Amino acid sequence: MEAAARRRKHPGAAGGASAQPGASFLQARHSTAKADEAASTAPFHLDLWFYFTLQNWVLDFGRPIAMLVFPLEWFPLNKPSVGDYFHMAYNIITPFLLLKLIERSPRTLPRSMIYISIITFIMGASIHLVGDSVNHRLLFSGYQHHLSVRENPIIKNLKPETLIDSFELLYYYDEYLGHSMWYIPFFLILFMYFSGCFTPIKAESSMPGVALLLVMPSGLYYWYLVTEGQIFILFTFTFFAMLALVLHQKRKHLFLDSNGLFLFCSFALTLLLVALWVGWLWDDAVLRKKYPGVIYVPEPWAFYTLHVSGRR
Repeated sequence: MEAAARRRKHPGAAGGASAQPGASFLQARHSTAKADEAASTAPFHLDLWFYFTLQNWVLDFGRPIAMLVFPLEWFPLNKPSVGDYFHMAYNIITPFLLLKLIERSPRTLPRSMIYISIITFIMGASIHLVGDSVNHRLLFSGYQHHLSVRENPIIKNLKPETLIDSFELLYYYDEYLGHSMWYIPFFLILFMYFSGCFTPIKAESSMPGVALLLVMPSGLYYWYLVTEGQIFILFTFTFFAMLALVLHQKRKHLFLDSNGLFLFCSFALTLLLVALWVGWLWDDAVLRKKYPGVIYVPEPWAFYTLHVSGRR
């Protein structure tokens, strides 16, 4: 009777002892899941990296080239050009590939940060689409990319002069705001993915032969992205953040897997190519005037309008 009365008075006493094993089981299960996540290693994503590199070359690098190659009669100046359609496709395919890449990460990444980054990326790339479309269409009217907006022959004599301010605003949307909202979330997503590309097994820290073949076109594309997008500081910060993370994880006996090695080697090659590009054009007086200051990284299209198209 007394025992029954004590059980009625303290109903949780008997259940507390049985609840402890259940809580311990859940805690152990959670710890095991985290350990499995840390120990798991993703195989090399050949399909995603190949599609990613291919669409970067075709839809981004090939965009201004297609605008010059296709006959003007097919895409009048008051209508979207073929390059604009390339850009629209890029704005859809690239976020999709980035999301697929994040899905395959062996590490659970912060979803809210991923979603905000993807949304900002799409908005920035879309702003750039409009500004870049008009700026490249101005090439057919004699616009020269190696000169500033106010120094261009077709713009400096516009009346009223407030029209020049409008073109400078367009240039700002294209080269500054659009690029910032496009590239900052782009590299942030790649860095977050890179942070999950580590394995405790040193033997898995190697790239297959096909990955080595993709490093060159991937690194060469990022060279174009850094120079044409004028994002040398952002890219350099991202690369050295990746390097710092590699050194930090090495202390924990964690090594880059094949996907992390591919991304890191591509960025290292890009940094080398940018250094060679800057060294080659170091004494160019005209480009120096357009890109004053400590950071001197000329755009490939400025070089094209100055040294290539001007000779035709």
